[in-house]
Amino acid sequence: MFDLFDDIPKPHIDWLPEWLDPATASDTLAALLDEVTWQQDILNTPGGKKPFPRLTAWQGDPGAVYIYSGIRNVPKPWTPTVLSLKEKAEVVAKTAFNSVLLNRYRTGQDSMGWHADKERELGLEPVIASVSLGTTRTFEFRHTKTRQMHPLQLTHGSLLIMRGRTQLDWAHRVPKEPEARGERVNLTFRYVDATASARS
Repeated sequence: MFDLFDDIPKPHIDWLPEWLDPATASDTLAALLDEVTWQQDILNTPGGKKPFPRLTAWQGDPGAVYIYSGIRNVPKPWTPTVLSLKEKAEVVAKTAFNSVLLNRYRTGQDSMGWHADKERELGLEPVIASVSLGTTRTFEFRHTKTRQMHPLQLTHGSLLIMRGRTQLDWAHRVPKEPEARGERVNLTFRYVDATASARS
């Protein structure tokens, strides 16, 4: 994936492109599309209110409130398929998660802009496990100082774990890809400090 012998900064990640076998990944995607309650959030922009360019859901333990883009997300209970994925991801990540943000990209026109997951309720160096299901989409890292780019192709059934200073030193996004066909669901498991959330 990366050249181990160059001196260009790299995000601190674990990358498992075939974490789930194709049949399991497809069954999991079908279950998520059916059991998750998806919503269309509204983003306040200088040009007025605009719908998010994707559908979202937030699940987790009671109290795992998460605020991003001005939206206060109060967790809905874990659904069976999401809870199963959480438990599997915890084993690989060697950490506990108490919440998950789900994003549903309906077409290649759905996207996510540049950002870093560095809200205070996530802690200074959060571990975030990202599961991708469905259509392959490009995921890009951009170093905050050097602007160096590192792209990944997030494939069906893959697992990306971001660790260490990744959120401090890198931004990431899922750009529009008009040529992409089919849906993609992404789950980013994380641990939210309920005490920090209560102070927000």
